[in-house]
Amino acid sequence: MGAGNPSYWFVGASYGGTDDQTPRFLKEGIWENGYEDKYLDLVRAMQPGERIAIKATYTQKHDLPFDNRGLTVSVMVIKAVGTITENLGDGRRVRVDWTPLDTPKLWYFYTYQATIWRVQRNKWLAEALIDFAFEGAAQDIGRFRNDPYWAERFGDMASDKRRFGWTKFYEAVADKLLDYRNNRSALVAGVRDIAGRVDGLGHLTDDKYVDGTTGFVRDICPFTTIGLFNRGITNDNRKIIAAELAKFLGVSVPVPDSFEGIPVLNNLKSWYFGFENVRPSDHIDALWNVFAAGIRLADSEDTKVRDDFAAAFDHANGRRGVAWNLTFGLYWVRPWSFLSLDSGSQGYIAKVLGIPIGLHGPKKRCNAADYLTVMDTLEEKFQDGGLQVHSFPELSLAAWNHKEPGALPSEPEDDDANVDDGAVTSEKFTGLSAEPYSFDDILADGCFLERVELERLIDRLRIKKNLILQGPPGTGKTWLAKRLAFALIGMRDHRKVRAVQFHPNLSYEDFVRGWRPSGDGKLSLVDGAFMEAVEAARGTSHPYIVVIEEINRGNPAQIFGEMLTLLEADKRSPHEAIELCYRRKPDERIYIPDNLYVIGTMNIADRSLALVDLALRRRFAFVDLEPRLGQPWRNWLVSECGIATDVVSGIELRVAKLNEEIAADSTLGRQFRIGHSYVTPPIGAVNGDAREWFRQVVATEIGPLLDEYWFDALDKSRAAQQRLIEGL
Repeated sequence: MGAGNPSYWFVGASYGGTDDQTPRFLKEGIWENGYEDKYLDLVRAMQPGERIAIKATYTQKHDLPFDNRGLTVSVMVIKAVGTITENLGDGRRVRVDWTPLDTPKLWYFYTYQATIWRVQRNKWLAEALIDFAFEGAAQDIGRFRNDPYWAERFGDMASDKRRFGWTKFYEAVADKLLDYRNNRSALVAGVRDIAGRVDGLGHLTDDKYVDGTTGFVRDICPFTTIGLFNRGITNDNRKIIAAELAKFLGVSVPVPDSFEGIPVLNNLKSWYFGFENVRPSDHIDALWNVFAAGIRLADSEDTKVRDDFAAAFDHANGRRGVAWNLTFGLYWVRPWSFLSLDSGSQGYIAKVLGIPIGLHGPKKRCNAADYLTVMDTLEEKFQDGGLQVHSFPELSLAAWNHKEPGALPSEPEDDDANVDDGAVTSEKFTGLSAEPYSFDDILADGCFLERVELERLIDRLRIKKNLILQGPPGTGKTWLAKRLAFALIGMRDHRKVRAVQFHPNLSYEDFVRGWRPSGDGKLSLVDGAFMEAVEAARGTSHPYIVVIEEINRGNPAQIFGEMLTLLEADKRSPHEAIELCYRRKPDERIYIPDNLYVIGTMNIADRSLALVDLALRRRFAFVDLEPRLGQPWRNWLVSECGIATDVVSGIELRVAKLNEEIAADSTLGRQFRIGHSYVTPPIGAVNGDAREWFRQVVATEIGPLLDEYWFDALDKSRAAQQRLIEGL
């Protein structure tokens, strides 16, 4: 490092947990590395003349010389200081001229749990520590308390300015929950009692037992328990469930007013374990072990505790129901000590903070070493002040609020799981970081098709290369198209999906390639959305998908032009390449790569649209989507949207009768029926009276559609609308 910036060494002297070697080191005038396979290079880097101190780290909650508000504080005790006189070069031992301390010195906040800590005068925290340990200076505790990294917990800011008061409630719930680790039957009984009195816990009622019967879960892990109020439900419901759980556990800390920035579970993937009849006997025990080890690690500076946590994390990681959500749970348990790697935080860490996340665990996710490494990196940068965020809660909140320019909405915003997506005219092949995605995720997102139907759709897409989803309005065509794309890719990767909406004014020049004005007043040849997709897919093996919304609203034959010929599955090779109308060079020939797929949607009830050209029909597989008002739909509205069973049944009956009337009408027919999306609210949208919500849907969405259907018989439309809301 050079003589101008010497290193100061803070080293441990305990091996095997409690075997303190300090007296021996002082007597023999040495310091010795207790490991044969770690820290060797660091020990070799120690130079004669550099200062060294023996330290021990731990955490403390009580009897501190400042108000810690009942929170855990990291403490480091300095036992002896000295000067290195000789390095033996073996990576194991140095000779030291020691100065014992009559009274050990206590240092707060800025500590390090590893055996060897190399510190230099390159930031104010390090300077303060060096002067404290070797120059006899006092620690300015107030400055540390009010540093951005510690200020929210220990600083002098007014209580109404603190943004993360919710953390005390979550930690208190975790502490009380730990008491039930070996008394889970009592925990299940308490949760079941709450579920009998509070809406929103219906997802716990359909466990599949070993004997073939079903019912309420008979065992539960701590993360699923805390997840009861950390799901995609309304804030009011979250508060009610949190309050009931706190009352049962004996938590006196008030329920938070806001859950802003706290990661939530997917409503249909809210268990951290599989059904009883398929899960290994140690699955839930493994989750409790991670939970307990995480709490110990957050409250300890012991390297053995860290090793125990890593082993527990890896033992539970990758099991059925255990993925990135394991990090959510650890963040809930100790928000100041653990990082949530929800999709938003992953993207923020990688793209905004520029910090890589290792993916050496199951299914290309983090293992314990990856997880601890990224947390260590962030903690160091938090304390250095080199980032725009200064703690894990602040990072989670920043990620929650972050929107990338031009990017698609992040996962937490995708709550309107059963409503046709709005049109996106030009989504580039850029966007958020990817995460695994499969048929199970489509179903968990709120799809009401059977798994076998989804598999059939993907098979048709793989074989035909081009697929059109057609059906009445409100059957979730666009919603399903994008999720089929993700399932084909195997990842929720927006970078490989391009959405385009056809309309009457869209041209070949817009979609494929054409001349457009440039900034210098001249014309330039510009690729359209489809050619961009062709170029993105070429030379790779990854699937790329173009989603075309309302493909029959434009003139597909005119918009595709000569590309229509190349769409055929047996023409996806360089041998079939042809010239475009507009070429960049005389000999340019284009073909559509075999890994580029097209998914279109078509509203067959729109009477203003022309029939699709037969040439287009030959190149696409067509699949009909139907209104889905059955058991899966009912379950979703009850368990995920919090709507009472009788109201759901009433809506289903009325819409079914309306669809029968529409199908029987000789001027309309089955293609004009009302799809389920009209009566499937986004999660959290129905905050009060569900009947009033349905009346508003009839008045503002279904009613105008019926007026359009029966434009020459408005009395019939009005009567149908009245029957929908009458007596509900």
